[in-house]
Amino acid sequence: SGTNKCLCEVIKEEIPQGLPVILTGPSHAEEVAREIPTTIVCASENKDATLLTQELLMTDFFRIYLSEDPVGAQLGGALKNVIALAAGMADGLGYGDNTKAALITRGISEMSRLAIKMGAKPETLSGLTGIGDLVVTCTSKHSRNNRFGFKVGRGTPVSKALEEVGTVEGYYAANMAYALSQKYGIDMPIVRECYKIMYENKDVKKALLDLLNRPNRSEH
Repeated sequence: SGTNKCLCEVIKEEIPQGLPVILTGPSHAEEVAREIPTTIVCASENKDATLLTQELLMTDFFRIYLSEDPVGAQLGGALKNVIALAAGMADGLGYGDNTKAALITRGISEMSRLAIKMGAKPETLSGLTGIGDLVVTCTSKHSRNNRFGFKVGRGTPVSKALEEVGTVEGYYAANMAYALSQKYGIDMPIVRECYKIMYENKDVKKALLDLLNRPNRSEH
């Protein structure tokens, strides 16, 4: 905790002989348990490890794609939780689908900028563990991050919303993502505003309005 290292890095430090494999993607456990068709990514620097994991775990309703980009897979799975907070807060404020689509689209742009700077492959963030996981977390009724964000958007204090929802990955990821954006000099306005709401008590509506009133620029 507090290292801002990817889990694979920590595992390799603690278990040097280990071959860490990351399973991540749009896969709410409630649906997997009901055998609803689900597709995820299995990522590792060791191709044999991913092949073995795929062979052991893939079923006719649980499809696993292979990736040799564990950095991108891990960052996609963590950073999307922060964007989901923003999407939930927008819902809580009563904003509509237009706002959520903008947050998802600009969110993946922020996620990609940081991940690529940290060594991830661009295509990873445009796949299941990036935009796929982001979409499901920003829109699903199963998402604790979205539910927490909705409560905060409705005016519930952050501390109380945490008590009511339980574990909210995006709350902790906002601190991590903001620190990494500062370390690597990456502009991440959605992450920054989420951080200020979570840790500096910034007003939610003011934060989202500040996002809209940033200096004019081109999309790409």
